[in-house]
Amino acid sequence: MLRNRNVFATIAVKDIEVARKFYEGTLGFVHDGPRLDGVLNFRSGATMFIVYASQYAGTNQATSASWDAGDEIEDIVTSLRGKGITFEHYTMPDTVLEGDIHVSGNMRVAWFKDPDGNILNLFSSGQRRKA
Repeated sequence: MLRNRNVFATIAVKDIEVARKFYEGTLGFVHDGPRLDGVLNFRSGATMFIVYASQYAGTNQATSASWDAGDEIEDIVTSLRGKGITFEHYTMPDTVLEGDIHVSGNMRVAWFKDPDGNILNLFSSGQRRKA
């Protein structure tokens, strides 16, 4: 019934203007879609996500959205760090931390938060780029 339907992330925020500055200015997304009070639509690759104002913003303690960064994960992490993003570090079984990237086999993951504390992540499940 739903397996052939597109899905997108919805991210709750307290202040839509603060969120706009973060998602547009820091992360580089462009608002795409109808202009609705308290709602921002962003296109990301062939998908989209929405950011919306909610009194419950910042209460989720799990990952809200993930982006497949492919073999560019290191470059993206470096770029975001240069824009003031602080990455989260977690202790997980069979995982080592290389800088801000958690590595387990071919899986590489980096987590960071938006201004409301929503956890966002970048991942790469492919082969590592040759240095």
